[in-house]
Amino acid sequence: MATDYDAPRKTEDDSESIEALKERVPDKLSGAVDVEDADNPSGFELPGADLSDLELDVVVLPPQEDEFTCSNCFLVKHRSQLDHETSDGPMCRECSA
Repeated sequence: MATDYDAPRKTEDDSESIEALKERVPDKLSGAVDVEDADNPSGFELPGADLSDLELDVVVLPPQEDEFTCSNCFLVKHRSQLDHETSDGPMCRECSA
């Protein structure tokens, strides 16, 4: 027996009104923010938040003997990524490709 998969399917559960369905679905345009974010337990900042009073402590390590800074992309790379030296400085393999 062939089945028409394009035919609309109706069951007894489909009798709910549009208003009942709208009440169950949260409004995407509302200003409510889900503060129970399991992936970020320390909280989160919204874009445009004032962070002027926040102090950041960052440890900056001096350049290591086996590292160089690419003169093209300005990323710190391992010496194994060195392709060649230019008049501006060392260049990594990705930038010279």
